[in-house]
Amino acid sequence: MSNLNEWENAEPGVKRKIFPPGESVMMMEVHFEQGAKGYLHRHVHEQLSYCLEGRLEFTINGEKTTVSAGETLFIPSMAEHGCEALEPSKLLDTFTPLREDLLK
Repeated sequence: MSNLNEWENAEPGVKRKIFPPGESVMMMEVHFEQGAKGYLHRHVHEQLSYCLEGRLEFTINGEKTTVSAGETLFIPSMAEHGCEALEPSKLLDTFTPLREDLLK
């Protein structure tokens, strides 16, 4: 788990820092440059995303919704989702169970 608490590149214009996890829940902070995209993907984990700053447009199972600083969004298990930063933005993402794919 060498990547914990260190910034790493995700997609172009997107970087993330994964925090040390609990038994069944984990968090990571994600920073987006304006126009950067979190590509469409899905996973078995439930996800809560809290917008720390900025504004992002999420697509969840084909439906678009926008979150701004101070707002949160729930992404169900296996929902196809992604986002685009409408301005420089920061998210705090929480997952359960643990994203073993990110805890390398």
